[in-house]
Amino acid sequence: MTVVNSTPAIESRQLNIYYGKFHAVRDVNLSIERNKITAMIGPSGCGKSTVLRCFNRMNDLIPIARTEGEVLFNGQNIYADTVDPVQVRRHVGMVFQKPNPFPKSIYENIAWGAKINGFVGNMDELVEESLRDAALWDEVKDKLHQSALGLSGGQQQRLCIARTIAVKPDIILMDEPCSALDPIATLKIEDLMRELVENYTIIIVTHNMQQAARVSDYTAFFMVDDSRTGHLMEFGPTKELFTKPKHKQTEDYITGRFG
Repeated sequence: MTVVNSTPAIESRQLNIYYGKFHAVRDVNLSIERNKITAMIGPSGCGKSTVLRCFNRMNDLIPIARTEGEVLFNGQNIYADTVDPVQVRRHVGMVFQKPNPFPKSIYENIAWGAKINGFVGNMDELVEESLRDAALWDEVKDKLHQSALGLSGGQQQRLCIARTIAVKPDIILMDEPCSALDPIATLKIEDLMRELVENYTIIIVTHNMQQAARVSDYTAFFMVDDSRTGHLMEFGPTKELFTKPKHKQTEDYITGRFG
């Protein structure tokens, strides 16, 4: 897949998502700019994580999930019959809510993904580079062959980010990456995101309004209607959305009046 810089990093068009007969998300049109951080916010059950998982076809792993519409990555619909979902995930990496390091050494956590994606260069250099990019190298360089499970929660999450960027994706998806972390570890992840966005496009789902305001360039606010179907209510530059929202529901949510 060739990167074309004039196109959005990823774009959804009339995206509808179903779980069986349940219409989970309707008509989402969203254009994500390259090398920016886009936050997805909204009350529980509004579909923001469901939309996020559509961007690398993770919903394919749910048997009853069905997607209609298009998701364009570098201008190509990733849901076309000719597109390999595994290849999509090579370009669109994901960091989950709970840190999920493999029960292997720190070194092997980084090397494993690179190996299965055909990396043939200097693995020691790749591991060090990935850990440096994830702001973790200085903390773990003397224990690379110890179990990753011995790291703190915040370190484990940064290791998962390092593991993701080791395969050189174009986009990093983050599904509430700080919800299981303490405030100090959370700030480290936020600082890391601001550094990584120079080289990657980042999309983050968060329930933390302060976090969205601090780290993101753009914010998408999702709502849910009376039938429990989620939809995109408002999208724009974060500063504008937080200071001059176009919809009362947006203002009520970001000021804590509901949600």
